[in-house]
Amino acid sequence: MSNYPMMYQMPTMANMSNMPNTSNMPYKHHMPQSIVVHPVDHCVVECLMSLKGNVVVLETTRGRLDGCLIDVKPDHVVLEERHKKFIVRICEIVWIMPD
Repeated sequence: MSNYPMMYQMPTMANMSNMPNTSNMPYKHHMPQSIVVHPVDHCVVECLMSLKGNVVVLETTRGRLDGCLIDVKPDHVVLEERHKKFIVRICEIVWIMPD
């Protein structure tokens, strides 16, 4: 037996039929870690797209940034402030204000 820890393999549709029925069994196995998914908010992305090329103020969960909004993607924006570029995840933006 090796000293390496056993790795958990995520269930797929192909190997789901081989899994035991655990509905009546007490909880004794490790569950896979949950993954946080942030859905795309199309209204916010559309609003940011309309402000592209303008100076904006972004309040984020980490503080306030103001600068020129130079690029908008579904999950992040690129803001240029004093010749420095900041990539900000849209899910971290609290509010947006055109300057």
